[in-house]
Amino acid sequence: MKINFSKYQGTGNDFIVIDNRQNNIALTTEQIAFICDRKKGIGADGLMLLGNKEGYDFEMIYYNANGLEGSMCGNGGRCLTQFAYDIGLNKKQFNFIAIDGPHESTINEDGWVYLKMSDVNAVEKNIDSNTPFFVLNTGSPHYIEMVDSINSVDVFGLGQMIRYNDRFKSEGININFVEQQDDKIFVRTYERGVENETLSCGTGVTAAALISGIEKLGEQTIQIETLGGKLAVRFNNKGDQVFDNIWLMGPGTFVFRGSITV
Repeated sequence: MKINFSKYQGTGNDFIVIDNRQNNIALTTEQIAFICDRKKGIGADGLMLLGNKEGYDFEMIYYNANGLEGSMCGNGGRCLTQFAYDIGLNKKQFNFIAIDGPHESTINEDGWVYLKMSDVNAVEKNIDSNTPFFVLNTGSPHYIEMVDSINSVDVFGLGQMIRYNDRFKSEGININFVEQQDDKIFVRTYERGVENETLSCGTGVTAAALISGIEKLGEQTIQIETLGGKLAVRFNNKGDQVFDNIWLMGPGTFVFRGSITV
């Protein structure tokens, strides 16, 4: 089977994107893993299908690089929005449905894609442990640990150890290390499904931004640095660990298009 695809990246988080509005593409776990393989296939952190869904501009179906369907991907949602615009959905504001529910997205005048994330209604604080951390779900589950020096962290080693510990190994969790740097935060993430550090994680930086602003009520915008580039998260902290009006903002960049036989 020959498949036409496009490749997009959002601050280095890269994706294979396929137009499936005709609903004629069904890929196995093995085929998706092959396509995402960086040595044998095209190479990507994940694969997305853009489909039709009544009542929405499109449906987002996201697969991790291991071939299994994943939870919400923030950078992926921004890239899929840009793809929808590029293939001729002649608008710059979209309503789409993903695994975690409806989302709004906008291609802004500055060229960035703004994606509205799901509300967060609970944050687990573990501040009395030897290594204080937070756990919350921003469409995907995330572990947040604040660190003093982001460049000194063994993201792969520590991330893998936490992701596969007794508590998290069955469901998996994304591990984020966060350093406060003056007027911004620097975030590095070990992603489940990829099972490695990625250059950026959209739901991860969203979770990190909420924790960074957890002590301050009201509207906030947090500037974020990742290994892959700059992002920003705007949100409203309502107190009692409840956040709404959460927007992930950053580029969704076309890389190349082609075809592959699987």
